[in-house]
Amino acid sequence: MLDTAGIAVEFASIAGGWAPYDAYDEKDQAQKAFFESKAFRRLNRSRKLSEVDAADYDAILIPGGLGPMVDLARNAEVQKAVVRSWSTGKFVTAVCHGPCSLLGVDLGDGVPFVRGKKLTAFSKKEEYDYARDDVPFELEDALRAEGAEYSSTENWMPKVVVDGRLITGQNPASAGPMAKELLAALKRPV
Repeated sequence: MLDTAGIAVEFASIAGGWAPYDAYDEKDQAQKAFFESKAFRRLNRSRKLSEVDAADYDAILIPGGLGPMVDLARNAEVQKAVVRSWSTGKFVTAVCHGPCSLLGVDLGDGVPFVRGKKLTAFSKKEEYDYARDDVPFELEDALRAEGAEYSSTENWMPKVVVDGRLITGQNPASAGPMAKELLAALKRPV
């Protein structure tokens, strides 16, 4: 959506290069279109995150899926990108399991980044009804433990929470609506 709206999108990953993905449903037209897009080809030539300065971008968007719970949660490079983006006045966005990347983030004051912030992420109920055995911890519980004002809606229903420059989406159904919120925010005059 961002790409088709004329927003320049660049991809970065921890290792750079090819980015693994989880599941593909060839009957899902949105997935099929993405897999055939230039954006997907660019994704698979991602830059190494340690070589990217998040301050050079208007926003960072952390994707969901089960992988982030292992690869992105409490990763020093990801935390550095979140801090750099936030501290330079940029947007921080995350969807589904992506908000795990906000755990352990400290802006230098010893206070968890998420403390007092309104956000959403994949819910505990969704996890129990989906892939509980595939994740190392309960994301909802971990966000609440760091002081986030977490909220969710019914399983698989779209929910987006905007708290200033922090924009989060609950689940895959929230990705499109979250992108719309980010697009609107990027187009607002500063």
